Amino acid sequence: MIKEISSTELKARLGAGEQPVLLDVRQPEEHAMENIPNSILIPLGELEERIDELDAYRDQEIIVYCRSGNRSANACMFLQMLGFDNAVNLRGGMLDW
Repeated sequence: MIKEISSTELKARLGAGEQPVLLDVRQPEEHAMENIPNSILIPLGELEERIDELDAYRDQEIIVYCRSGNRSANACMFLQMLGFDNAVNLRGGMLDW
């Protein structure tokens, strides 16, 4: 089961000073147009080959986002299969942001 967070809840947490790991799984051109500050960009298609870049965050909450929440949901499932139990999908993605 994929854990989810709303954009309202994430904005409140960021506003309160929390600094969760933010993972953007969109394409570089999408990230360049708009992104959540301090997020890590690893496009979904590159996630498997670049998974080692996330090893340092294995025990932390990783909030994953994309445009609408579909790619990020797939990324969360993939991360959970690899033992990243704290992967959380940003429901509605950047469309709701």
